[in-house]
Amino acid sequence: MLERENASQPRRGFDMDAWWEDRSLPMKILLGIGFAIGGVGLLALFGWAVMALWNWLMPELFGLARLNYWKAWGLLALCWILFKGIRLGSDNSRGGDRRRRRYLRQHLREDPPSAGEASADSPSA
Repeated sequence: MLERENASQPRRGFDMDAWWEDRSLPMKILLGIGFAIGGVGLLALFGWAVMALWNWLMPELFGLARLNYWKAWGLLALCWILFKGIRLGSDNSRGGDRRRRRYLRQHLREDPPSAGEASADSPSA
């Protein structure tokens, strides 16, 4: 009953597809350029933050050398490789992870055999 009522009501909320389709081509281009500039700015800020944190903490705590901006980015790349890993191929992609999680959830949802069934399968002494 509730499903029919919900289906007949108009959808509430923000519709991103409709919003995007209402924009003109020059507006879409300007938005794309703005997002690209914002993304580059965030990346630059991220490298600066790693450099500042390293130079603030590591020389005093552990007596390590100070880093310049590009060495901080090198450190970020090294950490990405060591801790995140480089994923090549479709088997290690996120889609593979989703499929594996879905497969495991399916098996976890299945009911385990009850105590009576388990004792019937086991040999009696």
